[in-house]
Amino acid sequence: MTAHESTSSLLALHAVRLIGFADAAVIAQRFGLDVAETSEFLGDAEAYGWASYAAFAGLGGWSLTERGRAENERQLAAELVASGGTDEVHATHHDFLPLNARLLQACTSWQLRPTGDSRLAPNDHSDPAWDAGILNELFAIGHALTPLIHRLSGILSRFSGYDTRFAEALRRVRAGDGGWVDGTSVDSCHRVWFELHEDLIATLGLSRQ
Repeated sequence: MTAHESTSSLLALHAVRLIGFADAAVIAQRFGLDVAETSEFLGDAEAYGWASYAAFAGLGGWSLTERGRAENERQLAAELVASGGTDEVHATHHDFLPLNARLLQACTSWQLRPTGDSRLAPNDHSDPAWDAGILNELFAIGHALTPLIHRLSGILSRFSGYDTRFAEALRRVRAGDGGWVDGTSVDSCHRVWFELHEDLIATLGLSRQ
């Protein structure tokens, strides 16, 4: 079965959902779209009431409205049916959930290191063995992620790349920059994972609960 290729208009709207708030250039970059074409799609989405643009503190960006989230899910559901891979995507999501629990625990352990005085004591990264154990777990999670992404991207090509982005974040952590575990301003392990989870639940019409 050949992987289904999403339309540029679907990808533009979907990128807004995945990123959350961004300008047209960042949104276009997410799926390698043309910036001018993406700006046109976003203008159309605004006219339909699917997206809105806001600016504050010198920053501007697009976000989805509730109608836009519903439209995004409608388009994704139709695309999934057209791909013929509904059952396989559901099965892959089922296999993803245990990895998701492990990732959340690893990120929590990266941020907190319980002591005798407090279960919520921040991890000051002064214990190399503690941090090494977390990194080993993240590498194991990354290894297990690769076949899941291959399954998903074999059905819907827009799922490609999550595993390589996760691996790149881990490479930067190994190089000494711990911000690539859970940072919000870089394409960190946690950010890549959050986006993948959002992609899956949007595609399947589920919630994080």
